[in-house]
Amino acid sequence: MTDSAPLTPAPGGGSRPLRSLLSAVVVFLALLLATFGLKGWQDVARVRARARALESGIAASESRIAELRARIERLKDDPLTLERMAREELGLVSPDDVVIVLPPPAAQP
Repeated sequence: MTDSAPLTPAPGGGSRPLRSLLSAVVVFLALLLATFGLKGWQDVARVRARARALESGIAASESRIAELRARIERLKDDPLTLERMAREELGLVSPDDVVIVLPPPAAQP
């Protein structure tokens, strides 16, 4: 009869499919991590741009607030400016003023 010897894989031949599978998994994971890393970087860049825009808006608002506070102080201390603004912006008149009201222009036929 025949000698039955245990079958063994050739050196380096049996682990080749396993090695290919592991390489494919490693490449897939690397691509997956790179994709999420790129998305994360884009998100961070978007957030930083939004933060810069908000900081710019805050600076503009603070500048406007300072201007309005200065205007308030001028109005508190200067009655002439207050009267001028009341006349120009609110259309007020003093009791001594003579007011002439003109009729609206007639519509042309």
